[in-house]
Amino acid sequence: MPPAKTRRTRRRTLRQILGGIRRRARRAAGRARRLWRRSLQLQVVTSTLVISLIVVVVLGIFLSDQINNSVIERRQQSAASEAAADRLQIADALTRREDDQAKSSDPGKSVPPDPLDEVMDNIIGTGRDGWKKRYEVLILNVDEPGRSRASGNVNQQNIPEALQQMLRRQAEKFIDRPQRYTEPIRLPGESQHRQTLVIGAIIHVNGSYEVYHFFPFDEEEQMLSNVRLAIVVVGFGLVLLLAAIAYLVARQVVTPVRLARQAAERLAAGKLDERLKVRGEDDLARLATSFNEMAANLALKIHQLEELSQVQRQFVSDVSHELRTPLTTVRMAADLLYDAREDFEPMASRSAELMQAQLERFESMLADLLEISRYDAGAADLDLDSVDIRDVVLRAIADSEALAERHSTRFELRLPNEPCMAEVDNRRVERILRNLLFNAIEHGEGRDVVVTVGADRDAVAVAVRDHGIGLKPGEDTLVFDRFWRADPSRARTIGGTGLGLAISREDAGLHGGWLQAWGQPGEGSQFRLTLPRKAGTDLKGSPLSLVPPEIEMRRTWRGQMTPVLLPATGDGGGHDED
Repeated sequence: MPPAKTRRTRRRTLRQILGGIRRRARRAAGRARRLWRRSLQLQVVTSTLVISLIVVVVLGIFLSDQINNSVIERRQQSAASEAAADRLQIADALTRREDDQAKSSDPGKSVPPDPLDEVMDNIIGTGRDGWKKRYEVLILNVDEPGRSRASGNVNQQNIPEALQQMLRRQAEKFIDRPQRYTEPIRLPGESQHRQTLVIGAIIHVNGSYEVYHFFPFDEEEQMLSNVRLAIVVVGFGLVLLLAAIAYLVARQVVTPVRLARQAAERLAAGKLDERLKVRGEDDLARLATSFNEMAANLALKIHQLEELSQVQRQFVSDVSHELRTPLTTVRMAADLLYDAREDFEPMASRSAELMQAQLERFESMLADLLEISRYDAGAADLDLDSVDIRDVVLRAIADSEALAERHSTRFELRLPNEPCMAEVDNRRVERILRNLLFNAIEHGEGRDVVVTVGADRDAVAVAVRDHGIGLKPGEDTLVFDRFWRADPSRARTIGGTGLGLAISREDAGLHGGWLQAWGQPGEGSQFRLTLPRKAGTDLKGSPLSLVPPEIEMRRTWRGQMTPVLLPATGDGGGHDED
């Protein structure tokens, strides 16, 4: 395989691996966000954990600094006191050394031991008690290095350069003030640098002597390290303890709330006998008692409403059925009068025509009431058949043409070239379309009615568009209510019963479809019927837009417009925005 192709293959493989990692990370982050949003207990515990962690960290840093400063300061004071006491002994030893040297200049007298050696032995703790101190001393004679003394093999190279220069500037000015200097240095015989306090001073006794004390902070550093470790361990344990306390407290509060939520969900699902257990007399117990009382009152009200609704449905059904027999008799008599109207006087002939029209409206209302009662009783069913929706639309338009001619309304059809097959109840879908067409004719103000049919792989849709008065905001759902009118003062011109759209919505729901409305004042309205191609499948979308295309294009065009400021004219006026 060529190297270039191998590199491309490797890059593609690497991109796939990185893409898989990113997808898994996004899924994990999504699950974590959902868990965080849905769990009150997790939110309380996490918030408590974060806040307590911040408090413990701040408090631990503060305590560590305070303890560190206290230990270091105490050690420095102790070191300064020990160095001052040693300098007094060294100054006395240097004075005695000069006296002994003056006496030893006489012939015949033996040379006494050097007092400085005795003082050094006493300082470093190798004298009578054999105890060794935790610091080292260097006595440096700049003029005569051979007369210098040191403990622990410390030498001039171990002295910080800045401290030595500072002391020598003081010596030039005859200043005897001790100086401190702290830095990590490595003393002879040690493998690493240690934090060490160096105290230097000048002693003027027959010349100038530089005295340096080296105080290592090993024990202090070890103690401070142990203290910091203890603070971290105690802080971590405290954070876990606070988290556990928050978990227990949140659990005590969240568990009853979760039980109340589950009971409310079951109550909303229709299980009206759902109740909460009441434990104790605290606020949560009173909440459970109030919830149970609410559920009991709600169940009672729903039961009363169901009984009332049942009585109403039974009354409508009984009245509708009982009216059929007298209505049939009246219909037969009216038909005879209507057929013989030409033999009557003009007033009687007109009365026969009016009675015939009102009887037709009464029969239509009675049929609608019976249909509504079947829906309320749950007795409606479908007679499914595979049909071409285009044919159903054409039959509905043919039934509506006479009414459209009386209102000077024309139909504009937009049908696809290919068949739009679907498993539907032919009679019910045709009734839905007739109701939509009648509604568009009544409210279309004599303008054209556009009927559009669309289909995709899963659904078919029919949109009926009028250019009449339109709908106000919020009326797109009210329009399907029984006997609802947008304008109560407006009389029905086609003798409708006020139940057509309500029945149409029930028919659409029985198919598992949608019947939706859109409208704007002055722009007309559009009703869209969407049905699944195969009965029993769930709809995921519609092939047609609920908003008419011209309205959608107008919104898009307005959204893309940007104001342009034109230059002012010479007379000081200005142009309007284009």
